[in-house]
Amino acid sequence: MYEAVYARPAGDGELEAFASTASSYGFSGLVVRGSPEVPLDDIWEPGGVDAGGTDDGNHGSDAAPGIDVVDGVEVRTEDPEAARRAVDVCRGSRTLVVVRGGTNRTNRYAVEDARVDVLARPTAGRGDLNHVLVRAAADNGVRIEVDLAPVLRASGGRRVRHLQSLRKLHELVDYYDAPYVVSAGPTDPLQLRAPRELAAVGDRIGVGGEWLERGLAEWGRLAARNRRIDSESFIEPGVERGRYE
Repeated sequence: MYEAVYARPAGDGELEAFASTASSYGFSGLVVRGSPEVPLDDIWEPGGVDAGGTDDGNHGSDAAPGIDVVDGVEVRTEDPEAARRAVDVCRGSRTLVVVRGGTNRTNRYAVEDARVDVLARPTAGRGDLNHVLVRAAADNGVRIEVDLAPVLRASGGRRVRHLQSLRKLHELVDYYDAPYVVSAGPTDPLQLRAPRELAAVGDRIGVGGEWLERGLAEWGRLAARNRRIDSESFIEPGVERGRYE
């Protein structure tokens, strides 16, 4: 299972701490979210946390051997046209491209663009999701993020409203069989929670622990798919260059 984290610029050892903590909690990988304004190379340096010496895009850590660090980018803008331009730039250079939602216009753009891997935080701020947008996400293969951060770290009315939105999202995703990912949105290693802890939260709030675990695993499946597509052997779906080239 994978967690998608926000890491500060390289040099303070935060990514290594993330990797070590995630490995001890039972995660097999991390997706590092950057932004177009903060190049990923400023968050982690290629080879800086590589334990295996491979060049296939998998990165480990001396503190956490075998942990897979996935280079991602999170586009953050309320302007759909600006988001489209950012996706144009990032699609060829990052394994995962995430668009942060939170407004109806941005949510609609993200689920209608098949180049977007994940729509993050769709119900934050003024954003909402309805059956039309969830069906579009299913048609275009855009994963919808189930954001557990407010469940874990908010309180009062904000937490109650988020729980209501999360249950509605769960019903829509299940009904339309839309793809989804799950994250607790940690911004430092202390905010990481083990998969079993997040599963317990899922059982407690009524969406199911196994359902949340599938969303955690989906980050890894998505990264593996994109790496295969980006490989030199891939030509098109169902056609790959092999030994009989």
